[in-house]
Amino acid sequence: MVTDRRSRDESPVQAGPWRRILLASEGRPFSDAVIERTLELARESGASVHVLSIARVHGVAFGLPNPGLLPTKREWDEQREIVRRAVSRLRRKGIDVDGHVMGTRSATKRIIGRASSEGCDAIVMAADPDRPRLIGDAIWSQEPQRVRRRARIPVVLVRDEG
Repeated sequence: MVTDRRSRDESPVQAGPWRRILLASEGRPFSDAVIERTLELARESGASVHVLSIARVHGVAFGLPNPGLLPTKREWDEQREIVRRAVSRLRRKGIDVDGHVMGTRSATKRIIGRASSEGCDAIVMAADPDRPRLIGDAIWSQEPQRVRRRARIPVVLVRDEG
């Protein structure tokens, strides 16, 4: 199921024309559905794609960064592999694509900031079903919904069936 809505009260996202699309993940692998939806949108408007995945920083200790809370080498490698696979799949389909991995505690800020710095006109993300906001704001898997609420560009959420 595809959710092409910015919020419950707004109209559906207007399709392109987009010059650049951000395919983003808060750390989960990109499903076939989200790759296919990105392909559709990129082909419709002739857009290039920037792939971004977040390596989660788990917090701070006593208000200071703590190396024990940073992503491990294995976690960085997993995120690089997620991006590499998505870039490879999109490139094989003839899409102009590049990718990047970032580490952060605030995935929403980084995703929106990266979309802005890359000149993206839309963001595509895989998403779990919406949860009540009171509960959802404390759950990492609800990051796509936070991006949808805070972004000033269209956000296309694709239901993650995985």
